[in-house]
Amino acid sequence: MQPLLSTKADIQIDLNQVKLDVLNGIRECNDRGLTQTVKWLSELNYALKDHKLPPNIESRNSFDNEIIAEEKEAYTLAKSYFDCQEYDRAAHFLESTTSSKCVFLHRYSQYMSSEKKRSDNATDTGSENTDSTQVLLDLLSFFKTNHNSLDGYLLYLEGVVLKKLDLRSRAVTVLQAAVAAAPTLWAAWVELAGLANEYEALDSLQLPKHWMMYFFAAHAFVELKLSDQALEAYMVLAAAGFEKSTYITAQMAIAHHDRRDVDSSLTLFRELYKNDPYRLDNWDVYSHLLYLKEKRMELANLAQKAVSIDKYRVETCCVIGNYYSLRSEHQKAVLYFQRALSLDPQYLSAWILMGHEFIELQNSNAAIQCYRQAIDVNRNDYRAWNGLGQAYEILGLNGYCIYYYSRAAQLKPDDSRMLVSLGEAYEKMDKIPNALKCYYKAHSTGDIEGMALFKLAKLYEKSNMPNSAAAAYTAACQEPANAGSKELPAAQRYLAQYYLRFSLLDHASHYAYKCLEHESTKEAGKNILKTISEKRLAPSTSSQAVNLPEDLPDAIRNASTSLTQDTPKTPFPSPNITPDNFSTPMFSRRNNKYKM
Repeated sequence: MQPLLSTKADIQIDLNQVKLDVLNGIRECNDRGLTQTVKWLSELNYALKDHKLPPNIESRNSFDNEIIAEEKEAYTLAKSYFDCQEYDRAAHFLESTTSSKCVFLHRYSQYMSSEKKRSDNATDTGSENTDSTQVLLDLLSFFKTNHNSLDGYLLYLEGVVLKKLDLRSRAVTVLQAAVAAAPTLWAAWVELAGLANEYEALDSLQLPKHWMMYFFAAHAFVELKLSDQALEAYMVLAAAGFEKSTYITAQMAIAHHDRRDVDSSLTLFRELYKNDPYRLDNWDVYSHLLYLKEKRMELANLAQKAVSIDKYRVETCCVIGNYYSLRSEHQKAVLYFQRALSLDPQYLSAWILMGHEFIELQNSNAAIQCYRQAIDVNRNDYRAWNGLGQAYEILGLNGYCIYYYSRAAQLKPDDSRMLVSLGEAYEKMDKIPNALKCYYKAHSTGDIEGMALFKLAKLYEKSNMPNSAAAAYTAACQEPANAGSKELPAAQRYLAQYYLRFSLLDHASHYAYKCLEHESTKEAGKNILKTISEKRLAPSTSSQAVNLPEDLPDAIRNASTSLTQDTPKTPFPSPNITPDNFSTPMFSRRNNKYKM
């Protein structure tokens, strides 16, 4: 893949060619019943409405040449049945056809029929229909027999079938061939992005040099939660002429949501709502943002609007579920997430949100089932792995917690919350060195909740390592973000006692006065100040120099300067413990240059 570029001059996109490709793709996909790709391409075409094609350029029209005359009536009839979701009837009337479009519509009708029956059967009885698996195997046999005559659309269908049968490596190979043969088939790009389950996997893909590759890379970054890279890629596409695309605006809002920039994401979603008030796509994310900001009235209005547009859309059910969750009516929230899943069993957000609701209801077993279903849908989503860790933590199974939190941390390495949770699981299993590593790495990546340093210091204190504990507490007290932390009083009390032990009376006095500001440490602070006064009145204290111990950390030794001066923030040292010595560098991803 080519490197992902960051400015408009870096990518050369011929908008005339884009327009032609989009119009041709709309016609080809519409003829084959690929409605979601038609919708995506149509939105992209509308975003380019101000870009007019020159009069001498006309879209290629090959419809009449792709279906032989004897099969046109059968194709027209079958396509009408397909649009009415009568998939078996559509397949029946196309059994003896040989034209490429007819063959695709025939096999796609068989696939859609099996998926519909499987979903209906799962809804009614709670178990999958075994006949649907046989249909997939029959389709796979057809693809193998006609391997040399498959076009890009049939290759896409083969890739979908292989993915359904969990033959992922073969699916990746086939889908790469599909996008090379039919570059405007967006559904194939989406399936391929879902199979790239690691950051480096994007580099190994053999993709065509086509403008769709830029959209694929940006979409893959969002799927892999590489939010900064995704935002960069979408800004490049917007600058290249797609600034009016509602799809790009929505994807940028999702990327801001994934990087926890709630305000920026809400701004984009509100702008999108203003420009396209009937667009239900991604309203599950929009409602989750309103849930996080506790915008109850706005979320209620959004739920009413969604119901008025289409009450049987999965996004509508998720919006209502988030509304009831905000009202702490978790049973009703579960009901609406279940409705969403009855409409679309592959809807990832509903599985994860329903798992969260079961956690709130203290039903860990049901939550585990939801998170496992979410992993089956998309094993690259860190939220499902983290949810499993939380569920098993409630059950007290810390060994399972370590595995699931580790997977979550691998998928979201810049999120300190998973590292802190992993450290807590290690600590409960008395694996102190591993817990120290996790807490320090959480601090190095940018502690979201401000707990890593406090937990690290407490663990040092518990392990009878007072110097390291004091260094960690000092670093925590120097963080402006920790000013209102409930852990701060205990840290200040520890430091006051620690400095008092080494007769660093000015520093001990400083932290003792800090203790007086909190009810929980006020008495301890008074006692320490009383001891300091007694030491200062003793004649030996003023006439003898204080000898600091050799093993005192630099973070503490440097504190011998007067506290009346502005002391620069002391860098916190990496943990160094025996017998497992280690140094944890500032955390960075394995590869900062993601390629396209």
